[in-house]
Amino acid sequence: MFEEFKKFIMRGNVMDMAVGVIIGAAFGKVASSFVSDILMGPLGMLMGRVDFSNLFINLSSTPAATLAEAQKAGLPVIAYGHFINGVIDFLIVAFAVFLMIQQVNKLFPKKEEKPARTCPFCKSTIADDATRCPHCTSELPAE
Repeated sequence: MFEEFKKFIMRGNVMDMAVGVIIGAAFGKVASSFVSDILMGPLGMLMGRVDFSNLFINLSSTPAATLAEAQKAGLPVIAYGHFINGVIDFLIVAFAVFLMIQQVNKLFPKKEEKPARTCPFCKSTIADDATRCPHCTSELPAE
């Protein structure tokens, strides 16, 4: 059983996935820090000195000036400012992954597929150089 587990764990796909998860988690922390510590300050200034992390809706009748004050008092709130930060985090990470995959696709172009044609009898796609259809076994006319 240990040998089977060792073979499973050392397969390329599992190791690649593990590395991807670890790198992804670290990248997510960097992106979150970028959004909350660098991007949201200037964005808040441009939007009239809005602090997104402090935007909330108080669901109780007890007044609270800040989100931290409301949470400390245990008041029910909707912290939509944190949600906005999360959406911006997600968009930045998704855009970065998109750019990375775009560059990887340029480095490793897709393999050229063999030209295909359609069987005149069963209308299945077949290889261009086939003499018989693998689906209906009809002899194909030479083209």
